[in-house]
Amino acid sequence: MSDSLERRRILVVDDEERMVRFIRMNLEHDGFQVSEAFNGKQAIQKLRDVTPDLILLDVMMPDLDGFEVLETIREITTVPVIMLTAKGEEDDRVRGLEGGADDYVTKPFSPRELVSRVKAVLRRTEGATGSMHGLLEIDKRLKIDFDRREIWLEGKLVKLRPTEYRLLFHLVQNAGWVVSHDQLLQKVWGYEYRDEPHYVRLYINYLRQKLEKDPADPKYILTERGVGYRFVDYKRGKE
Repeated sequence: MSDSLERRRILVVDDEERMVRFIRMNLEHDGFQVSEAFNGKQAIQKLRDVTPDLILLDVMMPDLDGFEVLETIREITTVPVIMLTAKGEEDDRVRGLEGGADDYVTKPFSPRELVSRVKAVLRRTEGATGSMHGLLEIDKRLKIDFDRREIWLEGKLVKLRPTEYRLLFHLVQNAGWVVSHDQLLQKVWGYEYRDEPHYVRLYINYLRQKLEKDPADPKYILTERGVGYRFVDYKRGKE
């Protein structure tokens, strides 16, 4: 495990104590610090107390279910969340991603798969890095400062979740060029996600909802049908 991910704090939320013990044992084996919560109310309290770097959140819980807890989490913080869903419950996975989850793992899962997903999500929240410095003025509406991790739209600061931010970085870094679905999956999500193309479509939609004046007729993030996406070549207009 890389030094940058060592000792990261993981909050595990599941009403099954056996499942929590299983997850805790495997995460601690890989050097993570683990906190536990056995229902939604405990989870929200632990979120405030321990400030986790990532949350593993079960969908099926009594009292508050995982979606209700996720909604509350997203009102407080952009901390990455991986949902734990039942096998075959595709609606739960889609609902979780649309509600602000960063990923999902389907039960039953192997320890290796779980740890791999946790590391992948943490890696992409490390922040985008590259050669783009200073304030980028895309046009009069949109300004981006990757050094400060700030996106300004019509003079107002726009909040992006870590994955949205990372996706935007790679699109802007290649402004004017088409970036394929596979390239975006590998750069933003990691090699483990090469068979998950729906992630790209979903998060492109999130970015358009937040940045475009008319998401149905985008001017910044353009679709190259069957190939990928292209961020508008904002530099050309200023030459």
